[in-house]
Amino acid sequence: MAVVASAPGKVLITGGYLILERPNAGIVLSTNARFYAIVKPLYEEVKHESWAWTWTDVKLTSPQMARETMYKLALNDLMLQCVSSGDSRNPFVEYAVRYAVATARATLGENKKDELRKLLLLGLHITILGCNEFYSYRNQIEERGLPLTPESLASLPPFTSITFNAEESSGQNCKPEVAKTGLGSSAAMTTAVVAALLHYLGVVNLPSVANGHLQGNEATQELDIVHKIAQTAHCMAQGKVGSGFDVSSAVYGSQRYIRFSPEVLSSAQGAVKAMSIEETMGDVLKANWDHERTNFHLPPMMTLLLGEPGTGGSSTPSMVGAVKKWQKADPQNSTETWKKLSEANSALELHLNTLTKLAENNYDAYKSAINSCSKLTSEKWTEGAIEPNQTEVVKALLGARDATLEIRSNMRKMGEAAGIPIEPESQTRLLDTTMNMEGVLLAGVPGAGGFDAVFAVTLGDESSNVVKVWSSLNVLALLVREDPRGVRLESNDPRATEVTTAVSSIRIE
Repeated sequence: MAVVASAPGKVLITGGYLILERPNAGIVLSTNARFYAIVKPLYEEVKHESWAWTWTDVKLTSPQMARETMYKLALNDLMLQCVSSGDSRNPFVEYAVRYAVATARATLGENKKDELRKLLLLGLHITILGCNEFYSYRNQIEERGLPLTPESLASLPPFTSITFNAEESSGQNCKPEVAKTGLGSSAAMTTAVVAALLHYLGVVNLPSVANGHLQGNEATQELDIVHKIAQTAHCMAQGKVGSGFDVSSAVYGSQRYIRFSPEVLSSAQGAVKAMSIEETMGDVLKANWDHERTNFHLPPMMTLLLGEPGTGGSSTPSMVGAVKKWQKADPQNSTETWKKLSEANSALELHLNTLTKLAENNYDAYKSAINSCSKLTSEKWTEGAIEPNQTEVVKALLGARDATLEIRSNMRKMGEAAGIPIEPESQTRLLDTTMNMEGVLLAGVPGAGGFDAVFAVTLGDESSNVVKVWSSLNVLALLVREDPRGVRLESNDPRATEVTTAVSSIRIE
């Protein structure tokens, strides 16, 4: 029986750089772009002689990259040996497999150990699939002579083959292997694989598409296990302990997030060499995960948009390294900039929460104000507010805009001081143009900034106007929207569904 789990991609709208250090918070939105992991047995039955085996087979299939990788998994120490020729290894999946199996060993009772061994001796066949929105398909669209529009993206088959960035002969090419849009594909993939394996091996019972969010403490405990193992696997595969907001949103969905202390993962990083991998995972589960997570989503009648400018993306680790270097070299100015940035982040969060509360308290007044402002540029928003309740909404909208402009200003200052393009001039022009359009609440560079996709939040139904202007500026609007839900169990293989959620949930005009 196959288990299919999926986890969403993310957009960090506040907290870039600051989120790396406690107690700074960031707002991260999960999206309708999902990564899928399908886990099923590799063989139909356990051969009698296989009970004496000390290893089992693991097959990893990535149809979009036309790759198949075979591994041998040692059943004593859970080491994973690649037996395929060529360089097709995937460290994120490798750590996910080892840690998920170790977690099953560490948590399942003695009566379940034989069952687990039998399941493992059938082998593991893991298939990974990422929605098209994780990858850049600009080249394919241009090669087909199609316009840079969401309609052109929607015309591509789901899970289209991914083109690899060509290596330059000079060896100076620092582009990633695959052109991506910055939605956190490695975190979503790792989370989906860990979740599917933990469900398949009987460690957790995931929330499903059918029942949406599981309620109560039991559901949270199940997801907490997925979160701890996915964070550990992702950090170990990356070779560093990151802030973890991408994995957290992949597990729990949209949220306000404060990172965990890096020491939480000291046992997994090999501080205690004598420990077995099961003991290490037991320690990871028992550790004091001190991250903070609060549910968050965009206020009603607001739409998240992402636009790909086609400049090839940026390397987040190298940009983070440059900012850290600047902090050490100029502690006084860097502390001042971070303080201002933190205050602006908090202000934006406050105004968005106020808007959500205003919608709850008087939806009619809220709806009327949003509809009115959606047809006007921000300078004219106050003219459309007639009643006191509508004035409150407009005041919060303008507060959110001011906070966004302050965030952008300080991000630019930080980039200039650190010598990196956090908001490059080309992005500044694009964002200014976007924010000056009717019905646009805010726009910015998500996460660490650079040349990745830009984001905008529009009011009411005004996203189609932004899409048209972006297209005229050679910016491809992606089929990405906010979906506040996190990891979940799917009812079937996503390739069996003819219309993907990404396409069916977007209204193309």
